[in-house]
Amino acid sequence: MRIGDPVVLFERATVRAATVMAGVSADHLSGPTPCTDWDVQHLIDHMVGGTDYLLAALAGETPPERSERSVDDYNLGLARLRTGLRARGALERTCMSPLGFEWPVADAVAGTFMDALIHTWDLATATGQDASLDPELVEACIAMFLRGMPERGRASGLVGPAIEVSAGASAQDRLLGAMGRQP
Repeated sequence: MRIGDPVVLFERATVRAATVMAGVSADHLSGPTPCTDWDVQHLIDHMVGGTDYLLAALAGETPPERSERSVDDYNLGLARLRTGLRARGALERTCMSPLGFEWPVADAVAGTFMDALIHTWDLATATGQDASLDPELVEACIAMFLRGMPERGRASGLVGPAIEVSAGASAQDRLLGAMGRQP
């Protein structure tokens, strides 16, 4: 895997995300998550919103407003993205970032990879599933984002305060701590 291939990273992260999402029962939906402002349903809505965002970016549109999304919505969006992200010129198009600046779709895919990876841990943790993340994806995320993204995210209110982890913490725990999660 090339660290710089956002489509491969996104696809690998979302395979695990879809598996975890499929393990969510109706009893989980109103339960709390590590994202203190969201219950499980809101977290799923956000994760499906990531696919909506990328599909809209590819179409040059604004993502639709909707709620009570499901694993079926996620899988449908992922299937459409597998084709759309590989279309000639797709990654060179531009779209608006969640922070309000224009960026290439390739960067939007990379950012959505990071979002899917972190929120997969959130969802697994919230629903009592295996919360371990793919070590290669964790390392890629650290290499791509750990230097500056968490602070930019904190400044915009998208990322909570960093959680200090021990010097010998695993890569996953370092990433989660930097992203405001208690590993």
